[in-house]
Amino acid sequence: MPRLTTTVTLRPDDSIDLHMHTTYSDGRWPAQQVIDFLAREKFNLVAVTDHDRVDKVAEIQALGAAQQLPVLSGVEMSTEWNGPVGNGRMGDMLCYGFDPEHNELVTLTESIAKRKLENTYEINENLRRMGYDFPRQEELLADNGGKLLYQMDNAMLLREHGHVSSWYAGVQKVKEAGFYSVRCDMAETVEAVHRSGGVCLIAHPGRREGGFTFYDTALLDQLRAEIPIDGIEMYHPYHRQDMVKTYIAYVEEHNLLGTTGSDSHFIPGRMPIKHRAEISRRFLERVGVHVE
Repeated sequence: MPRLTTTVTLRPDDSIDLHMHTTYSDGRWPAQQVIDFLAREKFNLVAVTDHDRVDKVAEIQALGAAQQLPVLSGVEMSTEWNGPVGNGRMGDMLCYGFDPEHNELVTLTESIAKRKLENTYEINENLRRMGYDFPRQEELLADNGGKLLYQMDNAMLLREHGHVSSWYAGVQKVKEAGFYSVRCDMAETVEAVHRSGGVCLIAHPGRREGGFTFYDTALLDQLRAEIPIDGIEMYHPYHRQDMVKTYIAYVEEHNLLGTTGSDSHFIPGRMPIKHRAEISRRFLERVGVHVE
């Protein structure tokens, strides 16, 4: 387990948040600002789970250590459940407790990044063929060296050039221009995390909108029969209270790991949430964090 959290001891009422994003994926705040906020708000342990990014985990842990804020290694992997039952169903995986500098997720994340970058440039070319020009592209992407890095950079270019009136409209136009979701195989991801000493949990299983797969208990049973996931995210802002209760009971019945997270992107309505460490005791103990 990562050296920065194996000596951490929490009290049952200590505040944790195990799911959030920085500008290294689709969050709105850079990592330093995120850590500054969390330290100021006196969180006792957090996990930053940028989408498909393990290359920045050690850096973020070091930022936390500088402010005495333990940061558990984490990533949210974009995966799909293949096979006769899964049939390509979407299923984001929250992966924790791996060594940030020596793990088998690197190959998977590099493959995802390569395919996303290829699609980013395809989208940009298609938008130009559709008649949209971006004379300020280098200026607007100065933080990226003037280059496109992410698929949704194109949505920003559309909005900032006045081609669309909102971020949402830009996203819709990007989809029309050939955006596609890039995912890796769920079973392969879980195996890579387990070989790296970590654990894998289904992210926001009760989320229904936006094409997300809704994992009720019956579907979770089918998934677990095929892929050895370690648990599920019980608390999530998009989970109704009845589903939270259902997931808590499911975790207890099957002796699984359960986590609590805000899925914060640091925008209004999506800020970190202080959850009691006691709720995720079994998970925390599994990744080397002791709860008194």
